[in-house]
Amino acid sequence: MTPDDLLELARSITSQANDNEQMEVACSHGRSTSVKVYQGEVESFTSAESLGIGIRVLVDGREGFASAGNLSPDVVERVLADARDNARFAEPDEHAGIAEPDGVEAQEVDLWRHGVDAMSSEDKIATALELERRVVAADDRIRGVRTATYGDGTGAFALASTAGIEAATRSSSAQVAVQPLADDGERTRTGFGWDGARQPQDLDMDYVVDRAVSRTVDLIGAVKPQSSTVSLVLDPNLTATAIGLIAGTLSGERVLKQRSPFAERVGERIAADAVTFLDDPTDLESLGSDSHDGEGLACRPVPLVTDGVLQGFFYDSYNGRKADKASTGSAMRGVRGLPGPGVHALHVAPGEGTMEELIAGVDHGVYVFSLDGLHSGVNAVSGDFSVGATGRMIRNGQLAEPINECTLASTLQRMLLDITRVGGEVTHLPNGASTPPLVIGEVALSGANA
Repeated sequence: MTPDDLLELARSITSQANDNEQMEVACSHGRSTSVKVYQGEVESFTSAESLGIGIRVLVDGREGFASAGNLSPDVVERVLADARDNARFAEPDEHAGIAEPDGVEAQEVDLWRHGVDAMSSEDKIATALELERRVVAADDRIRGVRTATYGDGTGAFALASTAGIEAATRSSSAQVAVQPLADDGERTRTGFGWDGARQPQDLDMDYVVDRAVSRTVDLIGAVKPQSSTVSLVLDPNLTATAIGLIAGTLSGERVLKQRSPFAERVGERIAADAVTFLDDPTDLESLGSDSHDGEGLACRPVPLVTDGVLQGFFYDSYNGRKADKASTGSAMRGVRGLPGPGVHALHVAPGEGTMEELIAGVDHGVYVFSLDGLHSGVNAVSGDFSVGATGRMIRNGQLAEPINECTLASTLQRMLLDITRVGGEVTHLPNGASTPPLVIGEVALSGANA
């Protein structure tokens, strides 16, 4: 179904709203392909199609929601009846309600490319097989891959509400990923490479192969380092991980629940002067760009930290009402769930210096390859974190021996203040983030005892 078809369906349902009802209807239609190969053979091939609808009904502050994976008229009728029934039994909430138009104009964003639909299943399989072949052939020390995958998807989404909000979009995406394996006599070393784009023709296969192979063979002979205090050099991918963790704590929902270490600190300096980041779905170079949020409001830049100073938080309409703030157009949702605030396209402003120059400026540090245990090792309420790491030591501005079996510990608050340099080149990543490399000083590295 096209976005226009879905929008017409959503309109027809909202037109059935009673005078005392607020109603919001979201519909979607998607197709996806997933290919996994191993040792030159197809391990799995999945092609799927999905339909979805979610209906919110609000009466006198009581909210009901229901969803289904079918758009046939009888199913849609039942979903609407269920949403109304659920509203009858809900507890009243003075802040409940659908989004109201706020006058912000949506930008035009083209999220669609024809390359996904134009590519045959045979060519999608061939892409995954070729990725595996190239990785194995790139270095004699690579003995195989744990997995090599290709995936893509196309989707259409539409939303309409009794407040007069309407939005309809379509999008496409493609991605590849590979995990090479190398033996160093004692254990198997594993690296990782991936890329994403709007269509398969725009995937950078050379980058994926080079990154996956280098991150694997560079760990051969890795040792457990001596415990010390180090500076960390993060490439753009890990900058997105680190700053993304912090941005996640700036959700208006977390702040209202007192589950953010930065609650009540708007206008205060929480980071080094060189640090500026925002959510910017209007950046057309970002794969996270979008025209509308999950409630149909126009996406817009949302400043979070500017020159080290906390500017504010991001909200959907519900949490905005609770905080007596306007929505920042930050609602995210699938059709089978309710909207909640989230970051669409994290952007960290660049500073100066190449990756090589950042490394050259570090006397004692770690060039980090990967961080492990982020979900269990980071406390988003207190800000404490302790995560596993692999990478290479830096001594006197030079890369030294590879390391693993070590832990990095600090707090999110301290990490922001200890950022000493921000690199000068922003990379647009497959996850929608746009970030430069950076250096963080004064982080505790726990390894072998001195």
